[in-house]
Amino acid sequence: MTSSTIFSGVSPIPLAAAAPGGNSPLTLRDMLFFLRMRWLWVLATTFAFLAMAGTYVLTADPTFVASTQLLIVPQVSGSEAQRAFAEDAFIEGQLEIARSSDVVGGTVRALGLDTDPDFVDQTPSLQDRAKNWLMGISSEPDTESQEAAGTGPRQAQPHAEDERIQDRAIATLLNMIGIRRVGSSTIIEISAAASTPQRAVDIADMLARQYIQKNIAMKANASRQYSEWLERFVSEQQRGLAEAASALASFTSNPRDQFKLAELQSATDARRSLYENTLNQLTEARQRITYPVSDATIVSRATLPLSKARPRSTLIIAFAAAVGLGVGLALAMIRHVGDRRIIRPHQIAEASGLPFVTLLATSRKTHLPARFLPAGTGSSSTAAYPVIPGIAELSATVVGLRRKRRVVIGIVAVDPGSGASTIACELAVLSSRSGAHTLLIDAAAQRSSLSKSIAPHSSTGLVDVLDNGELIQTAALPLTATLKFLPLGKVEAVTPAIRLSSRRTQLSFADLKKEFDAVFIDISAFSASPDANAIAPELDGVLVVTSHGRTSIDDTLRVIDTLRNVGAEILGAVINHAPERMHS
Repeated sequence: MTSSTIFSGVSPIPLAAAAPGGNSPLTLRDMLFFLRMRWLWVLATTFAFLAMAGTYVLTADPTFVASTQLLIVPQVSGSEAQRAFAEDAFIEGQLEIARSSDVVGGTVRALGLDTDPDFVDQTPSLQDRAKNWLMGISSEPDTESQEAAGTGPRQAQPHAEDERIQDRAIATLLNMIGIRRVGSSTIIEISAAASTPQRAVDIADMLARQYIQKNIAMKANASRQYSEWLERFVSEQQRGLAEAASALASFTSNPRDQFKLAELQSATDARRSLYENTLNQLTEARQRITYPVSDATIVSRATLPLSKARPRSTLIIAFAAAVGLGVGLALAMIRHVGDRRIIRPHQIAEASGLPFVTLLATSRKTHLPARFLPAGTGSSSTAAYPVIPGIAELSATVVGLRRKRRVVIGIVAVDPGSGASTIACELAVLSSRSGAHTLLIDAAAQRSSLSKSIAPHSSTGLVDVLDNGELIQTAALPLTATLKFLPLGKVEAVTPAIRLSSRRTQLSFADLKKEFDAVFIDISAFSASPDANAIAPELDGVLVVTSHGRTSIDDTLRVIDTLRNVGAEILGAVINHAPERMHS
């Protein structure tokens, strides 16, 4: 299998033929090309995400976080392993107590948060609504069940409304606090978030105080229950001691058995010792009730935060940039894969098997009329050639085709506006400058731009020559010593291209080959006229012209297949209007 060659404006690039049924591997050059072509998609998507993140950062209400630390003194005993296990269990229990509704509710009541709009008048956020929906919890009140129970909005009692407001404030505060153990120590940290620094400090400190009060109340309540039990036990021991003392006194007055006397004396002493110990424990329990001591001590009170904790501007911006870059690359890849426009030469070369595909950049020079002056004026040599980057390589390829007797060459565009007329003119100029006698024919009946630009006032043209072959001597205008131009003329019902295909005209391509070394024919665009199908089989070959980033690869392949089906020989393809970076 022969290899194809792709020409650019700098140097020819050999393109190896693809393996049958296989895909070419992804190379660094492919990735760089992808980035050059789709960088705007990536940049625009990243900028959009950064804009959304910046808008959120600028409009979101700031949140400040303050923290209070407490030291917990566990009252545990036993072996070292037992103490460690009991200490962990004790700390975990204290953390749950600090999160209890009693502690949080006490904070709400102490600070009056049930009247704060930030806590009771908040509408559920989108995140909260999504969470409630996933958990199957409705954010709307169950009015039907309330009405069925006789507690609807119209029949609700004031205290029920107050409880609902307080519960809402407690639920809101629970979402705004964090309680954790610091490492493996016995220190716990209570953090509170609020819209202002001072409010965050007040909530954190109040939570610590409410927790300590809850701890004291729990210990006092436990001591009170223990004291009540000890009082009953002391009463029982007092009665038992009185009975033992009475029995001892009765036996002492009339001792009959010394062993019995010793037994009663021992029982009485044991009763008295147990009674005294229980009485001491009761006294201690009453002291703990009167003077309770907490297991927790505040070691670091909350201080005013110097900066907001949320939203984290730097993190959000960085995350948005990363997500935007990823989404932009994904969208660019989807667009790149689904883009059927011609943007690379190998798209045509691999799909159609053409001998060569040429890239041409957009011309920066002036248009055609200023370049063509009558032969012998000496002014035509001042024009700079070539005006289109990459046309020299294409011209060299065409010169090589002449050696294979490819003399009459048609240039047809897939769609109008692809620059086929300009390319035909440039090829003719370069061919003539090489010394070859060249004829440029305008057969584009739909849009005769060459005739309008080069010979707008000509009285005869191709249409007239088809009826009278001798008129070619006067109709073909000499532009230089080696270049002639045959304008279109006045077209009537049938276009010149269709008339040439009938082989019943006075103009013969065989005769033109005897007089000229190269003949270039500008044909109407394939999508605008059927002329290409009619005249292409009569020519030695056809060059198909496409427009970079505008012509569809599907339309191009359809044109190539159609021309081949009618018997035309496709010499190659031209991708016109390619960006400058494609030639680097």
